[in-house]
Amino acid sequence: MRIAIFGKTFPDEQKVFLKRLLGVLSASGIEYTIYKPFYDFYKSDAIDLESPATFSDAAEIRNNVDFLFSIGGDGTLLHTLSLVRDSGIPVLGFNTGRLGFLSSIGRDETEWAIDCLLKNKYSLESRSLLKLVSDEPLFHDIDFALNELTVSKVNPDSMISISVSANGAFLNNYWADGLIVATPTGSTAYSLSCGGPIITPDSKNIIITPISIHNLTVRPLVLPDNAVIEITVDARNQQYSVSLDSRMATASTDTKLIIRKEVFNINLVQIDGKNFFTTLRDKLMWGQDKRN
Repeated sequence: MRIAIFGKTFPDEQKVFLKRLLGVLSASGIEYTIYKPFYDFYKSDAIDLESPATFSDAAEIRNNVDFLFSIGGDGTLLHTLSLVRDSGIPVLGFNTGRLGFLSSIGRDETEWAIDCLLKNKYSLESRSLLKLVSDEPLFHDIDFALNELTVSKVNPDSMISISVSANGAFLNNYWADGLIVATPTGSTAYSLSCGGPIITPDSKNIIITPISIHNLTVRPLVLPDNAVIEITVDARNQQYSVSLDSRMATASTDTKLIIRKEVFNINLVQIDGKNFFTTLRDKLMWGQDKRN
């Protein structure tokens, strides 16, 4: 088994976790390669690590690793998309952040999770992505998102007008601070905080959730994931912001956005004993009444 390890910088007290993880991998006879900027961060910070194999881009791990470990929070796992792309490499998230819907393995579950991998006590969840097509190359070849595409205002003093069509039929003109187009995976992210519904990962849906909508009768909408969504924006300063997960760009109001389901999916590792509903209960503390 060969593992690629991806991460970014994180606080001092969490640096011990990386050394512990590498120790567990070595003791289990598992080969690993570390994302070079991540390794360089620890090396420059005088953290004592053995000199492992490193990688810098997607091409170096394609067809060369069995899993990719994401070390951090959900934001870190979203960054792995630029490395995994359409390779099919399964991703397992180790949560050293806060909430962690996607990065479901806690720091105290490290040995157990790796043992489950070695014993094939896991499954792969295929998660759908959104594909963005636009008049200008806003995100170049990383034009897909696991959680959501968001359009939002640049000028904090005024709303924007967002015209949306689905499959060629006009849907609505949203006067709002922005609009979220989310996957089922993204239903527990930004969309949830704006009042959107929670959708199970296998639901085959796309969610449209307005941000601070001016007309309170307009509610989030759930569409089938074969819908093709077109968005145009009118803004006072002729600009608006577009984000794909954690990546952001600025577009002009002349730019039309087309959103559809991507042709490939991302595989997330689900360790036996964990599932979407256990994660919901754990992270949202469902059924836990602090008054008792």
